[in-house]
Amino acid sequence: MPGTRPPENPPMAEKTYGLIATFDTPGALLRAAERVRDAGYRKWDCISPFPVHGLDAAMGVGRSHVPRFSLAGGITGFCTGMVMIWYMDKFDYALSVGGKPFFSPLFAFPVSYELTILFTAFATIGGMFLVNGLPMHYHPVLKYEHIRRGTSDLFFLVIERADPRYDAENTRALLEGLGGREIAELEG
Repeated sequence: MPGTRPPENPPMAEKTYGLIATFDTPGALLRAAERVRDAGYRKWDCISPFPVHGLDAAMGVGRSHVPRFSLAGGITGFCTGMVMIWYMDKFDYALSVGGKPFFSPLFAFPVSYELTILFTAFATIGGMFLVNGLPMHYHPVLKYEHIRRGTSDLFFLVIERADPRYDAENTRALLEGLGGREIAELEG
C-alpha cells in the first residue's frame, strides 16, 4: 500500500539472548552462582565440563521431577502385568490344571516384574525429555565462539535477557564484579 513503510529491524538489544561470562575454576563458578541466585535472577544457567559438587544448591535448583515419572511408569507396568494375566486366565484362556486357581499373583509376578522394568524405563526417558525440553536442536549459547571449551577446561555462567531483573549494564557489572572474564552478549 502506498504510504506504508516496511517494518524496521529490531535494535540489536532485542536480538540478544543474554550475557555469558567465563570462569577458570569450579570454585569461582560456584561462588558466582551463589551471588547470582542471591541477586534474584531466575533465568540463568551454568555450563561446566564436569559435575561440580554443590552447584545445584548454589543455583537454587530443586529436586528433579523425573523420579515421579519413573514411579508412575513402574506402577502402571506392574498393574498392567497383573491385569493382563488375570484377564487371560479368567476370560481369554481359562484352563484349570490340577485344581489350581485361575489367577494367583505368584503366576503373574514374572510378567508384572518385567513390565514394571520396561514401563519404568520408558517413563524415565519420556519424563527426562519432557522436563528438559528435549529434543532441542538449537540453543543460542552454541553460537558463542569459546563454548567448546566448556566441555574441557572452562566454566560459563549465562544470564538470559528474558529474566525480569536483566539490565544489560547492571548485569554486566554484576558478572564483572563476580570475577567473570570475557563477558559477551549472546546472539538470539
